[in-house]
Amino acid sequence: MSAELESAFRKFAVHGNTAATGNDMTGKNFSKLCKETGVLNGKDITSTDVDIVFSKVKAKAAKTINFAEFQQALKELSVKRFKGKSADEALAETVRLVEGKEPGNAGVTKVQNVGGVDRLTDTSKYTGMHKERFDESGKGLGIAGRENTTQNTGYVGNYKGVGTFEGKVGK
Repeated sequence: MSAELESAFRKFAVHGNTAATGNDMTGKNFSKLCKETGVLNGKDITSTDVDIVFSKVKAKAAKTINFAEFQQALKELSVKRFKGKSADEALAETVRLVEGKEPGNAGVTKVQNVGGVDRLTDTSKYTGMHKERFDESGKGLGIAGRENTTQNTGYVGNYKGVGTFEGKVGK
């Protein structure tokens, strides 16, 4: 099999899991690979078929498949996907579908600036005391941008004898 197929396997294997090494693929990621590359077409191969093949090629107690098991799964799916072709031709077609592909981010929520949201989130339009809480690039200054910060000295607010305790201790 080609290096591009292994590259696609590794990219889909780590998708959505920061702890993944890229050597093993979960059933969810295998299903995503089949769906996004066109192996799963809804007629010849359904999501149920993908799940069954995944269960068949993985080890009994394992929850993931390695690259060799992935190739075996593609062989089993390709025979069903391309019925009129020989096993080798069908596998070649399936590999062509998968090679060089990357996982997409379809359905990811995007920031929407519509109506009042745009006006409220644009810091260049802020006036008065609110304007002072941001630098010229629009980044917030945090606690440093606030005028009235509290003093955590341990004294009650507006106490006149602040700092005079140390002088009285030794007497």
